[in-house]
Amino acid sequence: MDLGGKTAVITGSNSGIGLGIAQQFARAGADVVLNSFSNTDEDHALAADIARDFGVNAKYVQADMSKGDQCRQLIADAGRCDILVNNAGIQHVAALENFPPEKWDAIIAINLSSAFHTTAAALPAMREAGWGRVVNIASAHGLTASPFKSAYIAAKHGIIGLTKTTALETATDPITANAICPGYVLTPLVESQIPDTMKEYDMSREDVIKNVMLKRQPSKEFATVEQMGGTAAFLCSEFADQITGTAVSVDGGWTAL
Repeated sequence: MDLGGKTAVITGSNSGIGLGIAQQFARAGADVVLNSFSNTDEDHALAADIARDFGVNAKYVQADMSKGDQCRQLIADAGRCDILVNNAGIQHVAALENFPPEKWDAIIAINLSSAFHTTAAALPAMREAGWGRVVNIASAHGLTASPFKSAYIAAKHGIIGLTKTTALETATDPITANAICPGYVLTPLVESQIPDTMKEYDMSREDVIKNVMLKRQPSKEFATVEQMGGTAAFLCSEFADQITGTAVSVDGGWTAL
């Protein structure tokens, strides 16, 4: 897949799924704009590494995805946005009656409202350029539910609705909008949780992964950040020109249950 000449803006991309997508896009020849709320030397070094490793232009732009004005400014500061990947997200787990209102507000802002702001800011330039791709990172929890994750699940269901609306509003333009719905993905954050979970359940690493972490994932295997990147790159390729408004599950069969 050749994405040469395109610029991809990926929110929440200084680690995990977002960074994996950025690296896959760069491998396909796209220039990339990394983003997170921090602004460290390490953040900028990630962009420099991508530029060096893949021979593309890459930069890091700090923006807080909980703030609508900064979401829109990210698109302006990117300079160009042919491909927009809305990936930024946070999580909090609590029963509804105990769910902190400030956590609800933050999750809805970062996981859902940020995608509205960035998409609204990016679409006019995509229309002017005559080409665009919007890829929203939803979740298996955008298609199903679990207890104690009310804000996350509401936001991810909302992301899929936003994706469909974006697709309908751009259906006669050479612009597509799709959502990717990962199950459990082996990110550095998930990897770091395995030892504590082993201690909590007094289980081996293999048993914790298969019987606790991947209990609802029939394949009993994590998806990888490379697979997320490859799926996103496919949705931005010419082979996916007529794929729009869809939710693509990469969840080891979770939502087939």
